[in-house]
Amino acid sequence: MATTTQTIPRRRRRIVGVSTKMYFSAARTKSFVNAILSLLASSGSDSLDDIDIFIVPDHVTLAGVVCQVETAAAAGRVERKKVIIGAQDCHSAESGAFTGAVSPAVLAEVGCGMVELGHAERRRLFGETDESVRDKAKAVVRCGMVPLVCIGEVDGFGGKGKGAEGRVQAAAEEVMVQVRSVLGALPAEAEVVLAYEPVWAIGAAEPAPVEHVRGVVRRVRESAEVKGRREGSVRIVYGGSAGPGLFERLGGDVVDGLFLGRFAHDPEQFYRTVCEVAEGLM
Repeated sequence: MATTTQTIPRRRRRIVGVSTKMYFSAARTKSFVNAILSLLASSGSDSLDDIDIFIVPDHVTLAGVVCQVETAAAAGRVERKKVIIGAQDCHSAESGAFTGAVSPAVLAEVGCGMVELGHAERRRLFGETDESVRDKAKAVVRCGMVPLVCIGEVDGFGGKGKGAEGRVQAAAEEVMVQVRSVLGALPAEAEVVLAYEPVWAIGAAEPAPVEHVRGVVRRVRESAEVKGRREGSVRIVYGGSAGPGLFERLGGDVVDGLFLGRFAHDPEQFYRTVCEVAEGLM
């Protein structure tokens, strides 16, 4: 049964998020979220009004994290709809004999608003495919949540011999196969966040070159698959080794935000990046 939960505002708002992957203990997750909520509560201004924040903990702690955020919202410390709690994966069916799987319907029931799908690690380690990501995205939307779909080329040297422009074009062609698979299966009005993470840049010391990211994301944004959807319903964030100062270098005219990794496992650094993205709106 479909469940209606949080929805992301329809216009293209800025968005910044972080996944804890499987790095945190339950105690550290609780402490991490409390620290972020305290920092958001202490901002004391309207500077973060036009930015959404998402936190993607492990499945075990997710319901507890939702409770932490709802408690803070009830106390007037944060605005509930602006802090989106996401899951790191789900099954494509709402229920059934799928031992060990996570139901999207149950995620929605406990207050999850987003589900990350298709991360390169899940593709490499667990055999995730464009088809399975598509089916999971359909289930996520059916259950009233937002799919956070990871897209990205595997090889940083695609289009070799054709220069930087050739590499951008080769990357965009590879990425658009992933984008078409998902968007073609979803209702035109569905909210989607695309996280562009070149596989070769994940965990690297430096992010992909700025012009490469801008070139690939611009091609995705200008594609018929994206332009043909409701205005503001598709947001694109960058996620490969993202950190402070990157959003300004990338430019908010192309990317809508950042999907942060281990760098943002420090609450202060996460908050600093949120503020940097918010400042880019002024």
